Amino acid sequence: MAQRLDGKQAAAAIKADLAERVARLKEQGVVPGLGTLLVGHDAGSVKYVAGKHRDCAEVGIASIAEELPEDAGYEEIAEAVRRLNENPACTGFIVQLPLPRGIDENRIIDLIDPAKDADGMHPYNLGELVLHPRGELSTPLPCTPRGVVELLSMNGIDLNGKHVVVLGRGITIGRTIGLLIGRKEINATVTQCHTGTRNVHELMRQADVIVAAMGSAHFVKPEDVRPDAVLVDVGVSRVTDPETGRSRILGDVDPAAREVCGAYTPNPGGVGPMTRAMLLRNVVEIAERSLR
Repeated sequence: MAQRLDGKQAAAAIKADLAERVARLKEQGVVPGLGTLLVGHDAGSVKYVAGKHRDCAEVGIASIAEELPEDAGYEEIAEAVRRLNENPACTGFIVQLPLPRGIDENRIIDLIDPAKDADGMHPYNLGELVLHPRGELSTPLPCTPRGVVELLSMNGIDLNGKHVVVLGRGITIGRTIGLLIGRKEINATVTQCHTGTRNVHELMRQADVIVAAMGSAHFVKPEDVRPDAVLVDVGVSRVTDPETGRSRILGDVDPAAREVCGAYTPNPGGVGPMTRAMLLRNVVEIAERSLR
């Protein structure tokens, strides 16, 4: 039977460790604080930000919330970013995406102090991953790729020498996980597939690990999977049932593929909780580095 890689269970263990580290920081007079900038009232974004602040409360991290109306312009949003950059209570922060139409998200992200980049997605911090393929990094790491690596590691899955096929080239994980797992310390071989990849099904059948992040519901079928392969499902597709009119979220991996693989992440309940846990870890690590 395939091994189920439970992200909720792993995230709970990480939070317990972070709570102890936060307590030690407070003994030294440092209170980590996570800031969030939410523009508008998108239901998904509101729920996601609220979840982050609940996570903070669990481990003792302070919350700093910046909220702006839907019609906020570039300068208003930029000023909120500057406030978080300059706020000494804010150890690290995120700008919740998407931003309102007409706002250049990259310009806003560029304004974040890289040392306070809790998502690990600032161009400077991604550049550090490119420039330093070995040795310790002292910059925040991208949360979702890091969450995948941690989830596999906590379940005894070593990526050293493994062939990892990544489906998708989005910035959240598709283009960034290769930077992380290709580092000397992890030492995986990465093949990135996208809409221009002609032999994608053949490549999947060769993979030790498939990271599916396309947003294409049930793209990975049983016939695409080796018996001992690990399936990491990061895809999100909202599909409407034509009979009921109700929508539901589906991952990129067909559930039938779990019957033939060696291990898999559920979706939901796999990578998602780990991404949130890594956000907290980035904030705590930024605070710990400040003491050093």
